Amino acid sequence: MTAASPWCPAEPLILASGSRTRRDLLAGAGLPIEAVPAAIDERAVEAEAGALPPASLALHLARAKARAVAARHPGRVVLGADQVLECDGAVLHKPADRAAAAGHLARLQDRTHALHSAVALVHGTGEDGFVETARLTMRPLDDAAIDAYLELAGPAVTTSVGAYQLEALGIHLFARIEGDHSTILGLPLLPLLARLRAMGLLTF
Repeated sequence: MTAASPWCPAEPLILASGSRTRRDLLAGAGLPIEAVPAAIDERAVEAEAGALPPASLALHLARAKARAVAARHPGRVVLGADQVLECDGAVLHKPADRAAAAGHLARLQDRTHALHSAVALVHGTGEDGFVETARLTMRPLDDAAIDAYLELAGPAVTTSVGAYQLEALGIHLFARIEGDHSTILGLPLLPLLARLRAMGLLTF
């Protein structure tokens, strides 16, 4: 812990994720982070969970990640996170390749979809978790516009659900956004910080 950090425990917060975006959000809030990816099979966990609503699925996956890492680091504070994209009642996962990304964008264009961002905290024997939702409306896009975006965005389109990164070129795809920016990026910071304060883990 650095002198400038509001984090109380002697050891850093463990982030059960390899996400650079989530790590940067937490570091920007002054929290010392140790990234330990959970390395779980998310699709297998999803299949075992059965037919959960999308928001519940996001929380289920976040809890699975946090619990998997907490089991290897007893006594530490572990944060798991997951994000599920829901469009017309269906869940979209990260596209496997450019062709799948084009399919995602064709499905999302001229529609409003939801991003359910879930957080799970494991602290000793206690757990907490919550979900925040943002809604994004993509502008109408024809095949030429989708191809132009994919060409410019490059391989990054396969690294996030929906095939876009709002903090980068993906912002060009949208007509309207409703929700907190950190929720859209996959880690709702304001409710997370409120819970960490309630747990006595922050100085103010």
